[in-house]
Amino acid sequence: MAEWTRDERYQKYEDVDQQTLDDLSAKVNESKYRQTFHLQPKTGLLNDPNGLIYYDGTYYISHQWFPLGPVHGLKYWYTYTSKDLVHFEDVGTSLKPDTKDDSHGVYSGSAFEYNNHMYYMYTANHRDEDWNRISTQHIAKINAEGEIEKFPKAVIAEPPFGYTQHFRDPKVFSKDGVYYAVIGAQNEQGQGRVIQYRSTDIVNWEFQGEVHTNLDSFGYMWECPDYFNLDGYDMLLFCPQGIDGEGERFKNIYQSGYIMGQYDIDNLTMNHGDFFELDHGFDFYAPQTFIDEHGQRVLIGWMGLPEINYPSDVDGWAHCLTIPRVLSIEAGNLKQRPVKSLEQLRINKETALGYANKFTRQLYPYEGRQYELIIDILENDSTEVYFEVRTSKTQTTLITYNKKEQKLTLDRSESGLLPDPVDNTTRTTYLDTPLTQLQLFIDTSSVEIFCNDGERVMTSRIFTDDEATGIKTSTESGQVYLKFTKYDLKDEEV
Repeated sequence: MAEWTRDERYQKYEDVDQQTLDDLSAKVNESKYRQTFHLQPKTGLLNDPNGLIYYDGTYYISHQWFPLGPVHGLKYWYTYTSKDLVHFEDVGTSLKPDTKDDSHGVYSGSAFEYNNHMYYMYTANHRDEDWNRISTQHIAKINAEGEIEKFPKAVIAEPPFGYTQHFRDPKVFSKDGVYYAVIGAQNEQGQGRVIQYRSTDIVNWEFQGEVHTNLDSFGYMWECPDYFNLDGYDMLLFCPQGIDGEGERFKNIYQSGYIMGQYDIDNLTMNHGDFFELDHGFDFYAPQTFIDEHGQRVLIGWMGLPEINYPSDVDGWAHCLTIPRVLSIEAGNLKQRPVKSLEQLRINKETALGYANKFTRQLYPYEGRQYELIIDILENDSTEVYFEVRTSKTQTTLITYNKKEQKLTLDRSESGLLPDPVDNTTRTTYLDTPLTQLQLFIDTSSVEIFCNDGERVMTSRIFTDDEATGIKTSTESGQVYLKFTKYDLKDEEV
């Protein structure tokens, strides 16, 4: 892909002629990798989910957007609304880089309710004449007509003393009538941190300090923090950059995960266990959560990673959002399950029972590229089971389960075109319990795998040929008895 100049990356969408925009749209729409039930950019590049909220009977889902190509440049917020997190109305651009403070991008942030109105808090990005970054935190109100009214000046005008301009991604929450904002930061020693502010009127914000954890040297920047209480546990989500891999852990370019325990919000002390990855696949970053209409905590992530080129780039677009996941803590462990409303997409239910062994590879032939597949393992006397999806004579996406180690491996080495650069073609996770079920959501160019009713999740973009439509199962030795339940998913491109 051709290199983009700085001027090209920071030209305004509004300044581009209509013919150029129409040509880009036509190119994107012809892409064979376009998804059918995931939110994806109309053109250009999508990244972090922003401003997630259920407010006054409607869900609001926004994402970072550079409209003009599959690169990071001048960022806008692009917004959708929904009544069920399945069917979406296209609102279009919401926050735009139209002030001095956000002249070089409206960066990530969150949505919240205050005095019966909806607000956004976001990071404004400005560059001076020497291209030095200036990060400030701003608030915008959504008025009764749905219009954006930005506050006239920053509510947090600069990083606190001892921190650099890597100071972004505010997540606002309230507790006992007080509003708090956790913000991703970097201290002057080059270490990632989460810092906290408080306010009683959302205009005046007091810096409280740094959230104290036992992760003193854990990357050079912590992006996209999120704090909430879930089933009696305090959860702090964030994305540390600059973490070295540890065996099967931390194998992506940047990580996304959580610590859980108990948080003293006044003393800013988090008593917690290990940092755990939220997703054990290849393409997951910058998640945010919100409370849905049922009082459940729901998570949506960016299905992609920074600083990586994807095969869809040549078609003028990049990335999508994950399907929404409901979070819960059960027996002290985090579970993530697809939202139940996704069942509305199901059509053409098919079921099959059968044995697989090393001699039986074509257990469940099926032609399709967008479906939900539930595999129940009824009996398993094998050493390893191999599940293949989106497979053809030359391509396959392979999931391997090792019974002895309770190890699950996702292998994309033969899944068609790969992102660039790619340091690894396998991701592995170890299950807490023996594998009894896989629930897979397959779209045109992605796979999301929920293991053991949400015990683990593995997410990946895959860029196979049109012929890669099959499903196969076999074993290394021994035999496995399986039940397959497959649903086609309605083709409703968004």
